[in-house]
Amino acid sequence: MARILIAEDTPILRESVTEALTRAGHEVRAFADGRGACEEARRWPPDAALTDLKMAGMDGIQVVEELLRAHPGLPVIVMTAYGTVETAVDAMRRGAFHFIQKPFKAQELELLVRRALDHGRLSRENEVLRAQVESGTVPLIGLEGLREQLRRIAAADTTVLIAGETGVGKEVVARTLHAESPRAAGPFLAVNCAALSAGLLESELFGHEKGAFTGADRQRKGRFELAEGGTLLLDEVSEMDTNLQAKLLRVLQERVFERVGSSLPRPANVRVVATTNRDLKAEIAKGRFREDLFFRLNVVPLSIPPLRERPEDLEPLCARFLRGRRTLDRGALEILRRYPWPGNVRELFNVLERACVLVPGPTILAEHIAPWLTGSTAGDAAPGTAADPYAGLTMEEIEKRAIVAALAASGGNRQRAATALGIGERTLREKVKKWGLA
Repeated sequence: MARILIAEDTPILRESVTEALTRAGHEVRAFADGRGACEEARRWPPDAALTDLKMAGMDGIQVVEELLRAHPGLPVIVMTAYGTVETAVDAMRRGAFHFIQKPFKAQELELLVRRALDHGRLSRENEVLRAQVESGTVPLIGLEGLREQLRRIAAADTTVLIAGETGVGKEVVARTLHAESPRAAGPFLAVNCAALSAGLLESELFGHEKGAFTGADRQRKGRFELAEGGTLLLDEVSEMDTNLQAKLLRVLQERVFERVGSSLPRPANVRVVATTNRDLKAEIAKGRFREDLFFRLNVVPLSIPPLRERPEDLEPLCARFLRGRRTLDRGALEILRRYPWPGNVRELFNVLERACVLVPGPTILAEHIAPWLTGSTAGDAAPGTAADPYAGLTMEEIEKRAIVAALAASGGNRQRAATALGIGERTLREKVKKWGLA
C-alpha cells in the first residue's frame, strides 16, 4: 500500500480518482486545491502525487514545484485536458513524472501510478546506493583488480591522476581511494573543472575576499580550505584554463595558496586527485595543457578501461544495480554483452533504470531493451538486428519496431504498451492498423 496525494478541483473526478486508487489498495488523501495538498504533504509525506493542471489559485505547475521542493524525487503525475498537453509537457520539464490526459480509464490511471511508484522506489534506492558509494561503504563493482592497487596508493598520500572515458567510474574510484586512505575521516570534495569559467573556477578552488571582484559581496572559502585534512577531486582537470593551471601547479609544488583578492599564503593540507577523459600528452603537444603540471599530477597514474574492454564486469554490475528487483533473461544479457557501451557504466545503469520502471513483469527480456540501445554494436550484427536496432532503418521502421517491442513487453495489452511508449491508446491503435500489426 502506498500513500497517494491528490489535488483536483472537480468534485466528480476527484472522487472517482480517489475511489479507483483506494480500490487498488492505496491510502489516498484528496484536496480541492493545490495549497491544501501541499500543506498536507508536509505533515503526511506521500509516495506519489496527482495534480490537476488548471486550478484556481495555485495551479498544477506550482503544485509540482512546491511538492518537489519539499520532497525531491517525488513522482508527480499531472492530469490534463486535451488543450493543455503542451503545458503538461512543460510541467514534466520542471520535474513532473508524467501526465495523463482526460478523460482516462481507471485501469490506465492505476498502471501509471504503479509506474510512478516503481520510479520513486528506484530513485530512493539509488540515492541510498549513491550515499553508500560516497561514504566508501560499497566495494567497487567490477574493476576488482584495482582494489589491491588502490590500497597501496591510498597509503602513500600522493597525487593521483585517473584517466578514462566518460562514465567508466572515475569518481567512484576516487572516492574509494579516499575511503581507503589515512584521510578517510576528512572531507571529500569534488570540483568539475569543465562546468565553470576560469574566473569562477579560481574562486571555487581558492576562495575570495570581499570586494575581490564585481559581485564578491562577502568573503568566501574555497575548496582547498574546505577540504582541509581530506581529499579534493579535480574532475576533468584537462578542461582547466592554462593560466589557472599555473596557479594549481604552485599549490602542488609549495603546498600553499592565496584567496582571490588576497596576498596572504594559506596552507593546502589536502590530497589532490585529478581525473581526465582526454589524452593529456596529446593536449600538451597541442599547447593546451602544461607539461610541468602533468608531471605533478601524474605521480601515480591510474587508467580505468572502458566497459567494452571488460565484459566480465557486465553481469556483476547488472546484478548489483538490479538487486533482486528484476532479473535479466539470457537473451537480454546477450544483447547487453554485444553492445559496445559508448557511455560506459553510466549508460548501462540508465538502461537498467529505465527497464525497472517500464518493464511490467519481474523479468527483463531482449525485446524490452533492444530499442533503447543506440548506435552500432560489437561483432558483426547486421543493420536492424536486436544487437544493432537502429542502423540502416528508416524512422517509420524504428517506430514500428518500438511498438512491436512494447506490445510484446505488455503481453498484447494496448493500454500498457501505449503508456510505455508515451503515446495515447488511440494513436497506438491507428498505427497498429496502419502497419497491420494486429
